[in-house]
Amino acid sequence: MDATTNKTAEADADHGISFREAFQVWLRVALLSFGGPAGQIAVMHRILVDEKNWISESRFLHALNYCMLLPGPEAQQLATYIGWLLHRTAGGIMAGGLFILPGIIAIMGLSYIYAAYGNVGFVEALFFGLKAAVLAIVIQAVVRVGKRALRNRIMIALAAAAFIGIFFFNVPFPIIIVSAGVIGYLGAKSGRSEFAAVGHGGNGKKAAAVDSMLSDELPDHVRPSVPRALRVSAVWLLLWLVPVGALLIGLGQANVFSQIALFFSKMALVTFGGAYAVLAYVAQQAVEHYHWVHPREMLDGLGMAETTPGPLIMVLQFVGFMAAFRDPGQLSPMLAGTLGGLLATWVTFTPCFLWIFLGAPFIETLRGNKGLAGALTAITAAVVGVILNLSIWFALHTVFRETTPVRSAGLSFDMPVLSSIDFPALVLAVAAATAIFRFNLGMLTVLGGSCAAGVALRAAGII
Repeated sequence: MDATTNKTAEADADHGISFREAFQVWLRVALLSFGGPAGQIAVMHRILVDEKNWISESRFLHALNYCMLLPGPEAQQLATYIGWLLHRTAGGIMAGGLFILPGIIAIMGLSYIYAAYGNVGFVEALFFGLKAAVLAIVIQAVVRVGKRALRNRIMIALAAAAFIGIFFFNVPFPIIIVSAGVIGYLGAKSGRSEFAAVGHGGNGKKAAAVDSMLSDELPDHVRPSVPRALRVSAVWLLLWLVPVGALLIGLGQANVFSQIALFFSKMALVTFGGAYAVLAYVAQQAVEHYHWVHPREMLDGLGMAETTPGPLIMVLQFVGFMAAFRDPGQLSPMLAGTLGGLLATWVTFTPCFLWIFLGAPFIETLRGNKGLAGALTAITAAVVGVILNLSIWFALHTVFRETTPVRSAGLSFDMPVLSSIDFPALVLAVAAATAIFRFNLGMLTVLGGSCAAGVALRAAGII
């Protein structure tokens, strides 16, 4: 115990950031993590890179690129990665755990209301205003990340190609990322300066805390080790799979809890490209195969996840809640729903910690590799296009009530129905964007004002 305490104290001394201070900052990040991955990444970048100077631009993007390659919510895994760099495993668990805690609480509370009353009434008005503000925050995210990543014409072209591919032609996310990586690797190997990694930034800014800590000699927890990797794998695989196995053995495959554990464990392995990449499949299985939720309920659950803090994949908690609520067995429906929601959350996010704690030390040692740096630089540019795609998807479903699918000549995208434009939502989104870009108002101020506006519009009978 003393050795562990001494090691933690040494880590704090190396970068000057106490565990308590980190807890407060990660809690703040979690409470502000609205707007899906685009907004969440922007929040972390603004607080950790711009405001706190805990991590440099280049290391932030290096970590982000790795997280984008993993199954699961990239923003939550990015928080875990940076928390691990700062305060080892405990820091990673704290950062990643806090990132999803507000969402768990919010989705659970809304699930209770939804199951009991069938609608969210007053809460819907809050959501209406909140979604408009989130749209402005997401747009700000694209601008912030784009300014830093799109440093030349080649990066702009990569971002544009990624956006066109994923938005108009539904090109799978892994293909976009792998293609960008290959282009970046070959470009860096050929000596093209456009593919050089983002520098550590000058502008009179002192070295970031994490970068100072790692500048001379890597701390023990950052050094890759096969024995350590085996220990990490054993611990997190047990935490993930033992509950699944116990449910299957104890209750049988036909039980709703066993089905939740098994199905969402599978989802944890294939959620490449973030929540949107897999939600269509989840919706199809939950509605048509398992009959856990109705189609409209799936959309309502997505609306909850979009307008509460935390990853969009938190919608799986709502699905797990409703599944167990409708098939409670010997339990009360609300208790069964609570356990079902928490079970879905556990098997969804436990693997995320495994991917980070297992792979991050090896990824850190590859930062000096020119070919890899070029690949990750190109992936960063492609990610901007992907984030833009997410932003436009969110805008379409915020400002328009209806969309129509376009499926011809190789195209595959949703076109807004112009006659279905939601003018109150549009006005609120423009007002929120003006507050952010023109008057530089803080995120909490904009979110609070938009929520109040939503309630006022509902009270006036406008929405």
